[in-house]
Amino acid sequence: MQHDEVIWQVIRHNHCSFMAKIETGKFCRNPYNVTGICNRSSCPLANSRYATIRDHDGVFYLYMKTIERSHQPNKLWERVKLPRNYEKALEIIDKHLMYWPKFLVHKTKQRLTKMTQMRIRMRKLALKTREKIMTTPRKEKKREARREEKAEKAAVLDKSIEKELLERLKRGVYGDIYNYPADKYNEILDKEQLATSDVEDEEEEAEIEYVEGYEELEEEDDMEDFAGLAIAKSHTDDDVGLDDDDKETVAVDRKRVRRESGLALKKLENEEPGAKLKKKARVLVEVRVYDYIFMLSLLHDQGL
Repeated sequence: MQHDEVIWQVIRHNHCSFMAKIETGKFCRNPYNVTGICNRSSCPLANSRYATIRDHDGVFYLYMKTIERSHQPNKLWERVKLPRNYEKALEIIDKHLMYWPKFLVHKTKQRLTKMTQMRIRMRKLALKTREKIMTTPRKEKKREARREEKAEKAAVLDKSIEKELLERLKRGVYGDIYNYPADKYNEILDKEQLATSDVEDEEEEAEIEYVEGYEELEEEDDMEDFAGLAIAKSHTDDDVGLDDDDKETVAVDRKRVRRESGLALKKLENEEPGAKLKKKARVLVEVRVYDYIFMLSLLHDQGL
């Protein structure tokens, strides 16, 4: 049979593995202690009827112990999960500890309040960005510095050896036949070609040229002006010295020529839809009309 007073006398005056004595007082390391202080009313071992609150991964549980389950250590504590809402958690505590001592009910609620405040502070601190103190590994830094020095010395040595071998090859120390990698040979050739091309680019100077602009447009305008003048002159020459019958024949011929030229233009547009005709084609048609009118004037002068 369990006797709470005997257990407390043994723990208090002889030895307790959970008790911590410091200058400010005596504290208890037992995780089920509701206050953390080593005294008769707060000791979970010397009280057969006890209640406390524990935290498991951010979830609060209400633990209750009764004397009826003292003969079953694996079922000694009854656990009830508490909601995250503080008011609902208090209601559940009042419901399960309705007929328990007022001291235990008050201390259990006080522990719930402190643990809820602690959880809120933890969330706020997790959201804040704080500086993280890191240790400087001195041995690793020294090791890396030594390796860098060795690598630099090796690189300088390789470059000096390469320069010496190139100089010997140029002087012909090793004769005419060489057995060395083709990749290195190609790299050296590329370097020499780049160096020579850079020197040639520096020596050459940019040549300056002067070019006349809008040449094609001026030539087209000149041709159009010349064709227009020729046609105007031909019309005036033909009109002078011709009779009424001759003028009617000339007008009919002109209409027929214009009709033929219009049909030719329409045929070209049908063959090449969407293509814009150049001005030079119109110049050629006008020149042909001029030739035809000139031949008619010659025939008229000869009386044919």
